[in-house]
Amino acid sequence: NASRTMLFDIRKLAWDGELLEYFGIPRSILPEALPCTARMGTAELCGRKIAVAGVAGDQQAALLGQACLCPGEAKITYGTGLFLLFHTGEHCVRSESGLVSTIAYTLFDHTCYALEGSAFHAGSAVKWLRDGLKWLDSAAESEEIAKSVPDTGGVYFVPAFTGLGAPHWEGDARATFTGITQGTSRAHLVRAVLESIAYEAKELCDCMRRDSGIAVSHLKCDGGASANDFLMQFQSDLSGICVDRPKERECTALGAALLSGLSLGIFGEEEFSKVRVSEKIFRPEMPQDRAEKLYQGYLNAVKRAILKV
Repeated sequence: NASRTMLFDIRKLAWDGELLEYFGIPRSILPEALPCTARMGTAELCGRKIAVAGVAGDQQAALLGQACLCPGEAKITYGTGLFLLFHTGEHCVRSESGLVSTIAYTLFDHTCYALEGSAFHAGSAVKWLRDGLKWLDSAAESEEIAKSVPDTGGVYFVPAFTGLGAPHWEGDARATFTGITQGTSRAHLVRAVLESIAYEAKELCDCMRRDSGIAVSHLKCDGGASANDFLMQFQSDLSGICVDRPKERECTALGAALLSGLSLGIFGEEEFSKVRVSEKIFRPEMPQDRAEKLYQGYLNAVKRAILKV
């Protein structure tokens, strides 16, 4: 049951008595579940007592740092892996597509939910190009190399170095290049690696739309790879929606700071949207029929990556 994972019932916001009994775990040894705006106590710093307030998981904090406060809003963190959280409002959606149903946040007594999708490899694939294959002097160089060719020449990359995460959950899958010909160059392969990151996010967005019945309105991005303009533009083209990159890309830290300020009454929820400022908005430019054809090619490549022979 998606709403009763890790012993905690996210619908009732309480430890699940049935699961505790099944596993023989005394309720008394478990901590009290508190909202994200809880005050945890005080800590001493430089001889002064300061309040410790606000708590959230890293992806939930990033969701708040990106001011995703309404159903249909989503954020993607492009880190070592790729993490997409999609706001579903007060309704806890049970995924039929291999995603995770989670609490987005509880601000005082108001709880909202999200769907979460995690891909194991994103920025780590670019790091492999740099450190493993020695094809790049820096991760940033991948952008210009990718732009040096008009497309991948039919090459696809599936970044399944340690299997595939959501929505496939195939631990035996392995990374593959497909479509290589004698005309394939280093630039084609580098571009295919960058495009694979956007394909992963597109697949997760489609799953979230099917599960929730809510279309992703736009994508707010953060994390190291979000600095890559080529990737952000391709993400917008592929998804057919705007991709919004903020000036402050350390959104997890920003979300944690905002939660603390909200908990202490320094400001209200309206401050979240005021603090988050867009640096650049990428708008779709590719015809959607071409984008869909490219995406179907990627899905075919994924099938090959998980083919058991």
